[in-house]
Amino acid sequence: MIPIASGDGFIGWHALNDTVMGGRSQGNCRIASTGLEFEGTLVEEGGGFISCRSPLFSPPLDLSSCEGLELELLGAGRRFKLAVACADGLAGLTNLIPGGLRWVIEFATEPEGPSLVRIPFADLRASVRAKPVGLPLNFDPSRINRLQLLHSRFADDGGLNAGFRAGPIYLQLRAVRGYP
Repeated sequence: MIPIASGDGFIGWHALNDTVMGGRSQGNCRIASTGLEFEGTLVEEGGGFISCRSPLFSPPLDLSSCEGLELELLGAGRRFKLAVACADGLAGLTNLIPGGLRWVIEFATEPEGPSLVRIPFADLRASVRAKPVGLPLNFDPSRINRLQLLHSRFADDGGLNAGFRAGPIYLQLRAVRGYP
């Protein structure tokens, strides 16, 4: 296992909510001894997402020796999306995409107690602003420069997230690790 963040090691992680696009959802991140706690209120109209994201990793994380990411979290039965950003290896071309290119996957959490979720890199899909990218792009685990955990009304295929619930939300991200 390669530890990325756990317990009170989520320094620099912060909230990014739909207010960046005119929405009204509110949420805040707080570091606790048990991990990153996110608490807020989701408003579906005008946006419909809340998220917590890492700072930019500089240098980028090199997880090329790993098969994927392992998340330990309390998610209260909600469906979340993990979005992974990579440093651009295409001469800066993906930096010109509004909203940026992300590699995403949707996953479920246990209704009660902690969830341990393994996300193989091979299952990540290229996406821009919750819409799948139809171009043949390859994920590069040696250039990961940001992680983001979202609860959104949109699923990773661009359709609606059947597990989306507006209203109060609480999430506790206890650990993020690369697994072999």
